Amino acid sequence: MTTTTSAGTTKVYRVYIKATPQAIWDAITKPEWTQRYGYQGIAEFDLRPGGGYRARATPEHQQAGMPAVLVEGEVIEVEPPVRLVQTWRATWLDEPATRLTYEIQERGDGISSLTVTHELADAPQTLTQVDGQLESAGGGWPEVLSDLKTLLETGRPLHP
Repeated sequence: MTTTTSAGTTKVYRVYIKATPQAIWDAITKPEWTQRYGYQGIAEFDLRPGGGYRARATPEHQQAGMPAVLVEGEVIEVEPPVRLVQTWRATWLDEPATRLTYEIQERGDGISSLTVTHELADAPQTLTQVDGQLESAGGGWPEVLSDLKTLLETGRPLHP
């Protein structure tokens, strides 16, 4: 289901989902979807090169001391519904922005692959957290992508 590879500070995750590329694209870019899986933050995209990206924290995360905007970045490339490249910076860490690429490919029989490539040079704390290596930070990309897959295939997230 999920393939994880690493080359230095680049992490690549792939998941196969019984969904169309458009459904996966919408789940990644539309706030009504992003609040239903993963860390349940509301993603805000200005889907054009140079446009902004923000992931807002849930009220529960804010009550636990997290900032209102958890992740911020800038859109670099947009090719709906198959490719999105952006910068990605965890606002609670004192590290530079990283580069995040989503690639969606139709595979046939109603199945699509989603490949997430996260380039994490000079961001060791971010790498540890997004790779799911820090238990107190959740499961990182592996858990988020599993939750996205479950939601799209069943209509329900992993965690109620």
